[in-house]
Amino acid sequence: MFNTPMFSFRRTLFLRLIFTFLLILMPLIVLGVYLYQWSVHTAREDIAKTAASQTAFYLTDLENEIERIKLLQFGLLEDEDLNKLTLLWNRMGVIEKTDRINSLRNRLYLVQNSSMYIKEVSVYIHPIGRSISSVDGVNPLDEERYEAIRSVYGSRKTRIIEWRSGLYLSAAKPSGRPKGQPLFVVEIELDQQKLREALAQFNTYAGSGTLLVSETGGIRLASGSVASFLTEASSYIRGTRTAEDYDQAREFGGHRYYTVYAGSDKLNMAIYRFIPSEVIRKPLDKFYTWAWLFAAAALVIVALYAMSTYKFIHKPLLRLVKSFRRVEIGDLDQVITHASKDEFGYLYSRFNQMVANLRSLIDQAYRQKLLAQRAELKQLQSQINPHFLFNSLFMLSTMARRGDAERVEQFAIQLGEYFRFVTRSASDEIPLEQEIQHARTYTDIQLLRFSRRVRARFEDLPEEAAQAKVPRLIVQPIIENAFEHSLERKEEDGRIVVRFEIGDGEFRIVVEDNGEDLTEEKLSELSRALANRDEYAETTGMVNIHRRLTITFGEKGGVRVARSELGGLQVTLHFPWEGQADVPIADRG
Repeated sequence: MFNTPMFSFRRTLFLRLIFTFLLILMPLIVLGVYLYQWSVHTAREDIAKTAASQTAFYLTDLENEIERIKLLQFGLLEDEDLNKLTLLWNRMGVIEKTDRINSLRNRLYLVQNSSMYIKEVSVYIHPIGRSISSVDGVNPLDEERYEAIRSVYGSRKTRIIEWRSGLYLSAAKPSGRPKGQPLFVVEIELDQQKLREALAQFNTYAGSGTLLVSETGGIRLASGSVASFLTEASSYIRGTRTAEDYDQAREFGGHRYYTVYAGSDKLNMAIYRFIPSEVIRKPLDKFYTWAWLFAAAALVIVALYAMSTYKFIHKPLLRLVKSFRRVEIGDLDQVITHASKDEFGYLYSRFNQMVANLRSLIDQAYRQKLLAQRAELKQLQSQINPHFLFNSLFMLSTMARRGDAERVEQFAIQLGEYFRFVTRSASDEIPLEQEIQHARTYTDIQLLRFSRRVRARFEDLPEEAAQAKVPRLIVQPIIENAFEHSLERKEEDGRIVVRFEIGDGEFRIVVEDNGEDLTEEKLSELSRALANRDEYAETTGMVNIHRRLTITFGEKGGVRVARSELGGLQVTLHFPWEGQADVPIADRG
């Protein structure tokens, strides 16, 4: 789009028309988005409530089953054979011991078979150092296991014990002595595989999964898809603190799931169901498709409206504004053609007539002034070359008389480079990079003559200014002036510095020396000469360069003088700078 400080896209009529049209469509789009989100939210809540109800029902059933198993366990505490084996072991004969052990094993086996969730029933009898199992029979007492699984005496809570990745219920027969060891402990190990199989009943949706987790997180029973992202799910559960945290879908294993939670304080366990987000969104696919079709239709309508508005209103206006802007910058060859005989056709015809009249009035004066400027520029340039040639030949003659063949050769090469630069092109303007290189060549020539008395320093030319077009021979004469009027008289420690500055909308080339002969009167005289606008005054030296810069760049170009911090003269060549390498000729004063 066409952007200028006076005409920006944000202010166009086109943008306002499009914005108004979108404002009309916006309520319909917002309503569609709201209906879709409301449908998704309602479907998710319904599924979540159903899943939570099913899970809570199963946990209640599991609590009742564990309570029943616990009652059977406490019934074993009163078993006659178990109590006699504990108290009368040393008085029994071998046959009686065997009969009572077999009778006790049968009882343990019956308890094991009374529930699908029981894997093994064991009795640990500490006084006789024996353990009796419904699976493994009679074995020596495992003290470590005994201490780990026994619970508080007489507890009838359904608390499940975790030990070595297993789930256990335990009940102990008190010995009657305070803080004494119980007579025996009845242990029931729960079957985790059966619990895992029971969890499968909740995987009613494709891709869903269920996870049963103990309070400490030591037991994690996964069913369905949860097995593939068990670690991620466990980390998520540990970091979740409130019920609201489960409202949003989360990504596990590359898929998004909604989580339904139900816990049991009696069992110290919780069940988490992971339902794929597709299950909730699938019934809304048709609505989703229609929503996309509506959005696509709205975009097509907006696009058609925007194209027609751009073609019939904005583009003709933009064309007219661009033509006005080109005329403003001096392009008077603008002609707008328009086939239709509408309002824009009339505006274009009046514009063409206006430009034709303007062109006929200023064309002759403009071209005559331009030719005069170029002729003056050629004349001013020609005044510099003879003076430098005389000085150069004099220096070469002096070195030849001294017999310094090496310096003569070096000087001749540099002098050749200098005159090749001067004569190889008739262009009025050259890149600044070439002008500075030419000035360096001239300075090197002078340093051959004053190498023991004068030092020179050139700062690096900024890359963005290397191709900026400037008049030829504007820096070297300033350096020549510094040598001729200041540095030639110094017996030692002469200094000349060339540096570059960018700021305040202009580019500056600063040449300064540490000469000692500059008085305030001379400095004032130089300033007055530069300020003199008399076109017929003598135009040599620094005034010459100031006139050339003014002709090329207008009033924003020229030369300024001041006293340098080094003590001598500081000459600043300046011209307008906006970060561009060239200045159009039509913009010059």
